[in-house]
Amino acid sequence: MFVQPKNLDLLYMIKKLLILFVFCSILTANAQYTPVINSNRPGFSESPYSVGSGVYQFETSLFYRKMNATPTFSNPEALGLNLFFRTSFFSEKLEFNVNTSLQRDKIAFKNIFESSYNKTGLSQFSLGAKYMIYAPKYDDKSKEIRSWKARHSFDWKRWIPHIGISAGMNVGSFLTDYHERGGFSPKVGILLQNEFSDKLNVITNLHYDYIGTDFSQFSYIVTGTYNFNDYWSGFAEIQGIFEEYEKKTNIGAGAAYLFSENLQFNASLRANLQQDEIGVYSSLGVSYRLNRHKDDFVEIDEFGNKIEEEKPVKYDENRNFFGRMFSKVGNLFSKKEKRKDDLDTEPSNSKLLNEKPKRERQGSLVDMIIKEDKKQKKKTAKEERKAAKKAKKNAEKEAKRKEKERLKLEKKIKKEEEKEAKRKEKERLKLEKEIKKLEEEIKKEEQQEKEKEKEKEDN
Repeated sequence: MFVQPKNLDLLYMIKKLLILFVFCSILTANAQYTPVINSNRPGFSESPYSVGSGVYQFETSLFYRKMNATPTFSNPEALGLNLFFRTSFFSEKLEFNVNTSLQRDKIAFKNIFESSYNKTGLSQFSLGAKYMIYAPKYDDKSKEIRSWKARHSFDWKRWIPHIGISAGMNVGSFLTDYHERGGFSPKVGILLQNEFSDKLNVITNLHYDYIGTDFSQFSYIVTGTYNFNDYWSGFAEIQGIFEEYEKKTNIGAGAAYLFSENLQFNASLRANLQQDEIGVYSSLGVSYRLNRHKDDFVEIDEFGNKIEEEKPVKYDENRNFFGRMFSKVGNLFSKKEKRKDDLDTEPSNSKLLNEKPKRERQGSLVDMIIKEDKKQKKKTAKEERKAAKKAKKNAEKEAKRKEKERLKLEKKIKKEEEKEAKRKEKERLKLEKEIKKLEEEIKKEEQQEKEKEKEKEDN
């Protein structure tokens, strides 16, 4: 009997542990979930990574913005609260999010005279999703033990970014009048992230927002983040927004503190550059995640390969009318298995002579095909009726939406015309009042001159 040495058992165990370690490392590299919270705040940019399945993350910030009023209508001052909710399901690389802001605006009018009023309400509401489409793999320098230079040299592959795409829908039907930009408008974006080291990351975003409206805009954001230690990190950011009639630039910096694995505090300060005016934007925020993430386990063999169940192949699936007919005809002419009788149960010759062969009755081939074809036609007709009904319902819904938008636009135009008429009437009254005042002053001066002339004549 052959006895395996203990050293071979030990080597076999080490081999299995090494295979398991490599497999777990691959899963960790492809997963989006991180042990600690991964927040986009306090920056305006968005990472291509998702929060991971089973995670519900809330990113809030209290902000204040102040700048000088510009001619005609402007929003020089605002105080509000922003909420960015993120979650992931279906896939580790797919994330769904909701972004909304509630703020108190100071709306100013500056022309011949200046006036202002305050208004509170929603200034932003959008639904979105993002998906990471590419994640590069970097060399593990810790495994390089022969050369100090090779171990500490820069990996030029880190210039290749992680790539994600985002898409969403802006909902403007229930925002305040100043921030309303039509009903529904789509938005798309490209999200890039370069991990130059374990401490330094650079995020670049390109966005095309409010597509198909009169307020469409293109913007870019570049954010550099540096981790000082396990708790503190800082960032610097520049954002450019290009609209049809104006350009805006935001330059800012800030810091974040990791209080626990699910809680982060952050703060930022920015300079707003708009129409030769410089404003200030500051924010304080909190990010918290509700972690319900569960790791998926994959069954592997002793070599580290994934074990997959073989699915039975169905050759009769997705056949048309002629395919089913030829299948039925083939079954009729297929050879039947010969009947095998046991040797000890052989019947007598008299029984074989008296016994008549039985004839099995088979169903009509044409009837079977016609029946199946009628069933398929009935199913197709039902689907067509259902699709027509759905299309009609969508058309009615779209017509109602357009009618609602038309009425709303007419109401808005009428309101602006009334407002403009009131403004002109107010200016006219003001001018008449000033003219009247000037006439009184002229009369007063003429009367004083007459009195002076009279005094001279008397003297």
